[in-house]
Amino acid sequence: MRDFPIRAVTSRIRKAIRQWKEPVVGVVARETRDPFRVLIACLLSLRTKDQATAEASQRLFQLADTPDRLRALPLRTIETAIYPVGFYKNKAKQIHAICDSLLHDFGGRVPDTIDELLTLKGVGRKTANLVVTIGYHKPGICVDIHVHRISNRWGYVRTTTPEETEFALRKKLPTPYWIPFNDWLVPFGQHLCRPVSPFCSQCPVHEYCKRVGVRTSR
Repeated sequence: MRDFPIRAVTSRIRKAIRQWKEPVVGVVARETRDPFRVLIACLLSLRTKDQATAEASQRLFQLADTPDRLRALPLRTIETAIYPVGFYKNKAKQIHAICDSLLHDFGGRVPDTIDELLTLKGVGRKTANLVVTIGYHKPGICVDIHVHRISNRWGYVRTTTPEETEFALRKKLPTPYWIPFNDWLVPFGQHLCRPVSPFCSQCPVHEYCKRVGVRTSR
């Protein structure tokens, strides 16, 4: 069986996504180069649309943008600043807990390894990889629902969970693509390769896609 042409596929996707906005966490990283802001913005982005995440992040960072200053804010103040992101009350508590850990366990600095990041409350592998890759520019692969779904839909990997997808991609995805892979596939998945009834007729890589699990398309 012919190998999946990942280089040709990613090249076409990179061109296709130029028409859409860059994912908000990537914008935060590019504009601030601050791993702490990347970490908090990523936490806010979970189960929340990009526009709401961008606005909530801006309001929050105007109030405080370091672990000690953010920890000093009352929970209610944080809740008000980040509303209406999903689960905003729980996320306010997580932010306090993360700041506590950063101050007490890491000297106020965001750790730059996945294992250390996973010790922070509410931080999973997706967030940890995102901080490591776009916060510190170290090797890692951030796998969210879009990366997991699309990689399997193509037939590039055969996995059942995002964590399995991450480790499968680590074995076969070319290293130069590790860091930007999430930024490419998120807008592609939001606008074209949607979970239900994807726009296969408009897809720039349809000829390479095995359409695994696709029942209906447009």
